[in-house]
Order: sequence, then C-alpha cells, then structure tokens
Amino acid sequence: MSSLRTLVFSDLDGTLLDHFTYQSSPADKTLAQLKCANIPVILNTSKTLAELAIIHRELKLDTPFIVENGAAIYIPIATFLVQPADTEIVGDYWVKSFCLPRQHWLTLLAEQTDEFKKYYQGFSTMSAADLTEITGLSLAEAKRAQQRQYGEPIQWFGDEDSKNSFIEHLIDLGANVVQGGRFIHIGGYCDKGQALIWLTEQYRENFNNPAILTIALGDGENDSPMLEAADIAVQIRSPVHNFPTLYRQFKTTRTQEYGPEGWAQALQTLLAKQLLSSSTII
Repeated sequence: MSSLRTLVFSDLDGTLLDHFTYQSSPADKTLAQLKCANIPVILNTSKTLAELAIIHRELKLDTPFIVENGAAIYIPIATFLVQPADTEIVGDYWVKSFCLPRQHWLTLLAEQTDEFKKYYQGFSTMSAADLTEITGLSLAEAKRAQQRQYGEPIQWFGDEDSKNSFIEHLIDLGANVVQGGRFIHIGGYCDKGQALIWLTEQYRENFNNPAILTIALGDGENDSPMLEAADIAVQIRSPVHNFPTLYRQFKTTRTQEYGPEGWAQALQTLLAKQLLSSSTII
C-alpha cells in the first residue's frame, strides 16, 4: 500500500510573505523543515513568472509553481520522470496553460469598457513608478509584476455599485473577474483551485498513485477556490481585510497570527510529527 504524500499549496502576498514588507522570515525555519521532510511547497499566486523566478530562488524552492491566479503551472523538468500530457517545454519547465493570453483581455478592456474607464487603471498603462507607489514594491519588482502573460490586474477608483456593474459587464463578455488583495484581476476562467487539482493528479500519477494530502494556505478572496479544493484549508489572518467566506464546513482553520507567522504556526500544528522528525537534520 502506498504511503501518504503531503503537498502544501501556498499563496504569497499576505500569506507566506508579509502584506507590508513582502518578507518571509517568520516562516523560513518551517520552509526548511518542509524541504527536509520531502513535503513540496507549491506557490499558487497572482504573481507573474518573472516575479516567481526570483522569489523561488530566494525561498530556496525547486518545486512547481502556479502563476497569475491559476493561469499556468510551471513544472521543473526534473520533477517527474515523464512529461505530463498537454504541457509544452518552455526553458527549464513543462508548462500547462489554462486560459487565453493577456492580449485578448487587453483588447476587450480597450474596446468594450468605455463607460467605466474613468474608474480604473490597468497594469499595462501604469508606469513602474506608479506601481511602486501603490504596492511598496521596489522599481525592479514592479517591472517584473507588470510582465503579465495571461491577465490584466486593475486598480479600481470608483464606488462599489460601479465596480459591481463593471464586473457584471466583463462577465457577460466572457471574462473571469477575481478580487485580489490590492487589485481586481481580469482574465480567463481559470483559478487556483483548478490548478491545484490538475497538479495533484500529476503527482498521483507519477508516484504510483499514492494517497495524497493537500494543504492550502491563503488570505484573499482569490485564494478561495484553492482553499475549497484542498483536503485541508488554512485561512491566514490579514491586517487589511476580513476572512473571505468559504463554503466548506470541514477541515478548515483560521490563524490568529498574520501572514508568515500564521503560515508557520498552522503548518507546525498540522504537520508536527513530520516536521519534528526532520528537525534533527536541519
């Protein structure tokens, strides 16, 4: 009988990274323990490939990662013995894409949203300096954040009624609209949950069908599909918004601590035996 394998799927901003400082330091020890315990940490974020390439290296990860709210999965070629079906080779990765490219949504916004244009500004029209001012990112980080492949984040300036009308209009035009921590994300019908399910199945198939436990951690509304899809859902307390509503009523927890502190505490509690056994080799 196959042994249980654990996969950890994690949001970044406000979850593994502090909402204000973008630092992971309170979670670094737990990250190291997870690596020693052979528990993959799979980043599942609204961030871009350009951003993830840097963050992955800084966090010392060599695992697959999911970009732009589930739009695509990047799998290091050494992860599995066989290339998964429906993936293409891009550099050192097998890539599974789930939706249309960014240009489709830029065209839709340009041609179909005239009555709302005074209420929003998209990443494609912001300068890197503007984005730095809004987010607190460095100039280099802001430039990487603007390198979208699949969707367009926008900053909303209007009221809630106008925003709801805007969202309904875009949905009627075939777009998927997701509220992130700071921005509204316009793109195709993909989400973090769909990506989690697909990638979990690849692990199951490529490791001789083991029992797999998936743990997902996130703080924002755009994390909800991932949290709903996982075996265990961990909602991370945010300093800027309330816990989003989840429909599931089982195996769900909310942290008392914010960001990476809450992230580390939740995983230490859930995986105490595995992390304790790995701590002797750290």
